[in-house]
Amino acid sequence: MFIDTHTHLYSDSFKEDRDAIIERAINQSINQFILPAIDSTYTDSMWDLKEKYPEAMHIMAGLHPTHVDPLSVSEELDHVKKQLESKDLCAVGEIGVDLYWDSSTKDLQQEAFAQQIRWAKEYDLPIAIHCRDAFKEVFEVLEAEKSDKLRGVFHCFTGTIEDAHKAIGYNLKLGIGGVVTFKNGKIDQFLNEIDLEHIVLETDAPYLAPKPFRGKRNESAYLLHIAEKLSEIYQVPLAKIEETTTNNAKKLFKLD
Repeated sequence: MFIDTHTHLYSDSFKEDRDAIIERAINQSINQFILPAIDSTYTDSMWDLKEKYPEAMHIMAGLHPTHVDPLSVSEELDHVKKQLESKDLCAVGEIGVDLYWDSSTKDLQQEAFAQQIRWAKEYDLPIAIHCRDAFKEVFEVLEAEKSDKLRGVFHCFTGTIEDAHKAIGYNLKLGIGGVVTFKNGKIDQFLNEIDLEHIVLETDAPYLAPKPFRGKRNESAYLLHIAEKLSEIYQVPLAKIEETTTNNAKKLFKLD
């Protein structure tokens, strides 16, 4: 069994063929899916999917950094807190800092990130971190909030080996997705120096499809291509990648 630890199956990108997409993944032995939140407008769609596939879908609550808006951030964070108080969740995410799209909200993004980390620690949940052009800013918040209760995934990890070790030092797994198959992805050059116990698999579907589907809509079934690339990088059987990354995800998200 494989676990897709980060997939937006509730996205409108799957509106026409969502059930077929899920069935295709399950047929590839990918039968657990962790759904990261974006903002309150997606909540109903996420829980509708959980209701339809109660054993397969696992839900996060969180405010995505690109949706941190000065006009709505307070209301959105209240929504996250209410979810945490009333719902059965597996993590807080995806949260973090994204300076690629808008650097003007940097301070507000960091504040929202820190607040949601504090809630994750309060509710004993892992976090899923989104970081784009913001390793320094993300690590600043992690340093301020570090504790024995801090744990989670550095989603779509694309940093250096120094960044990897730093993330692991904060008790974070590295979420490895389609980028590992890209010619210019770079992480394939050092990933075998990171012990597999620190790795979980993800697709970020419908984004970042791995080779040979790069540039097309991603889907959870493509997780197998990511696992095969890791098998090549680590020079271990695919079954070893499957067993280790699945156990890592189960333990982190308490899926047992």
